Amino acid sequence: MNESFLVRLPKGDDLLEAIARVFREKTIEKAAFFVIGALDAAVIGFYDPVTREYRNRTFADPLEIVACMGNISLRDGKVFAHAHITVAGEDYRCLGGHLMPGTPIFAAELFGYPVTGEALDRVHDEPTGLALWARF
Repeated sequence: MNESFLVRLPKGDDLLEAIARVFREKTIEKAAFFVIGALDAAVIGFYDPVTREYRNRTFADPLEIVACMGNISLRDGKVFAHAHITVAGEDYRCLGGHLMPGTPIFAAELFGYPVTGEALDRVHDEPTGLALWARF
């Protein structure tokens, strides 16, 4: 089994892609992770269960990552990072939701924790409209 690890993510990279890339490079397909740091901006999503679509909002100001957590599984046979994030701006107010692509890193530190057992696959779940684990 792979051991837990700490990695600094590159400045300017997309946060969601950088997280997934680390796990791909380490050939880890099932894990939990946490991230702390800061962002140049953030794209945060809210899933609307009525329309079954994510409503994304971009926050263009520098932000602190108060908390970012998620998991690694497979989607369409590829390593997939699913994350939620809470950020705060200079007014110290927190915003949070689903971490979306397009979120540039200022500085970020990733703690990865591989989980034993067979990888989990995400498939379309008709009752929710989401890509959820096929088995649980």
